Amino acid sequence: MSVLSTLRHAGRKTVAGVAALATAAGLMVAGGGVAQAQGNRDWLRPDATGTCDWDGVGFWVQRCDVWSDAMGRNIAVQIQPSGRGGNAGLYMLDGLRATEVSNAWLVDTNAAATYADSNITLVMPVGGAASFYADWNGPATYDLENPVNYQWETFLTSELPAYLEGNFGVARDNNSILGLSMGGTAALTLAAKHPQQYRQALSFSGYLTTTMPGWQTMMRAALLDAGLYNLNNMYGSVLSPRRFENDPFLNMEGLRNTDVYISAATGVAGPQDAGYLPEHQASGAALEAASRVSTQAWDAKARAQGINFTADYPETGLHNWANFGDQMNKTKGRVLDVMNAH
Repeated sequence: MSVLSTLRHAGRKTVAGVAALATAAGLMVAGGGVAQAQGNRDWLRPDATGTCDWDGVGFWVQRCDVWSDAMGRNIAVQIQPSGRGGNAGLYMLDGLRATEVSNAWLVDTNAAATYADSNITLVMPVGGAASFYADWNGPATYDLENPVNYQWETFLTSELPAYLEGNFGVARDNNSILGLSMGGTAALTLAAKHPQQYRQALSFSGYLTTTMPGWQTMMRAALLDAGLYNLNNMYGSVLSPRRFENDPFLNMEGLRNTDVYISAATGVAGPQDAGYLPEHQASGAALEAASRVSTQAWDAKARAQGINFTADYPETGLHNWANFGDQMNKTKGRVLDVMNAH
């Protein structure tokens, strides 16, 4: 078991204690090594339970509980403060099978290590499986005895920005947002609906045509497979106006003044996919091919409407973290340039 896995399973409070001792000694745990603490990063911010905890991933990441009135509970958010007090934020959204343990950007790749030298605050919400980071009309699952209340759009565009502004110095109007798969869909949707908050949006293998024929059926099957989530309660009936308002293919006008980046590979396995099991390669191929079709359809319409964006279509790549992590690394410079956060 890796050091990261060991720390993750040791429990949040144990990890917090270890990191606190490291801080007291003037050092901060940073992945597999040790680095000198940075002024804007070496102290724990307050949160809904008192103070945030040091996260086991290292690299100055704090795990903070942020109260959501809309959802009626605390939402865990993993946050790496900007290196030198910059006020830009980068929201990093998870995929369909997001867990309550950690945002996958810190598990399946290490975004905190990638951005360790940068002057931007990484904002990585935990949870939201199958949510598409939307405000749902009703309980997200069929288990009415333990209803799941999803109000993610409200949290990400109202409640969390207020917390970040007050405790991490993140401006409400100086943010970038990216996501993989489900998170890529949500990144473009949220940026289009809230252009005053997000100056940049990046979709890595997202599904950008959610109301075209056949896509609601595919989403329904995916949500059921992810944990019996009820698509009917996301926006209401198939003809609900909210379904169309939250389709990136239909709301792209809101991105006219936004820096937009989209990507999707072919679904053809390359050398980077050799370590994946055959069954994972098969599912990854199908999911990525579908994303490619959807993303290119969005691309064609955006070009016709004069929306400025950049597209990257690798010749090989599956719907997996070899692909998503590569896109994160490719776009780091773009994010920092646009957000003036080097």
